[in-house]
Amino acid sequence: MICSMTGYGRGEAADRGYHITVEIKTVNNRYLDMNIRLPRAFQAFDTKLRALVKQYLVRGKAEMFVTLETDEAESANVKCNLQIAEQYAAAMHEIAKQTDVKDDTTVSLIARMPEVFKIEDNSPEEDVLEKLLTEAAVEALKQLTESRAREGAYLAEDIRGKLTKIREHAAFIEGKVPEINAAYNRKLKERIEEILGNHTVDEGRLLTEAAIFADKSSVDEELVRLNGHIDAFLVTLDSAKEESEGIGRKLDFLIQEMNREANTTLSKSTDMELSAHGVEIKTEIEKIREQIQNIE
Repeated sequence: MICSMTGYGRGEAADRGYHITVEIKTVNNRYLDMNIRLPRAFQAFDTKLRALVKQYLVRGKAEMFVTLETDEAESANVKCNLQIAEQYAAAMHEIAKQTDVKDDTTVSLIARMPEVFKIEDNSPEEDVLEKLLTEAAVEALKQLTESRAREGAYLAEDIRGKLTKIREHAAFIEGKVPEINAAYNRKLKERIEEILGNHTVDEGRLLTEAAIFADKSSVDEELVRLNGHIDAFLVTLDSAKEESEGIGRKLDFLIQEMNREANTTLSKSTDMELSAHGVEIKTEIEKIREQIQNIE
């Protein structure tokens, strides 16, 4: 399918108190250029993440943002070491007994003693983090692909409409050229007769001049090639339904060739009306050129 290089996708995954969000946006670029921003916990997965992105994208500038939210209650547990707490309490009671001082031992006092409390880290294993990141990234990339495909479909439809307009202008030029040549022949004969008066007009010389003009103004070959490039353009658009590789470069080449034929056609134009249609062809070609810059 035809894909635009502009799109956006978002994916999420959560487990064991961890919530991962992956967002990715793309714009047009000549090659695939990735900028991935990862939290420190995911730095080890940068290479794998880039490989995953390449499975979905051929060209474009991609920016991926990964965020990590943690449920503190799940990620860490605070536990009391009762044996040490009991030993601290017994020792304080013994001090009070042996020194004959008031025993003012409290829970808060014992709680401040070293190693009474310990924090157990429940951080997931690396493979768990990788699984969550991959899940969120795949979802984001799928949404991105759908977004780019929708935009690509709009582009293809609009380009087809512009190609139809180019064909119409080319058909007008093709039909108008013989009429212009005939008009030139009539004017040439009238002008010669006006100059020569009653003298006989050399029909052979007249035909030669008319042939030279017709040859110089002929755009048959240019229009045939222009229509051939349009056919190839449409075939490439249709083939995108089966091809997995981007077709933007192929279309860019074809539009250059179409522009070449349009320039030659316009340079040969000797009529204002033909020139106007030639300009319209170039205008539509330029519009298509701008659009295919965003096709993958």
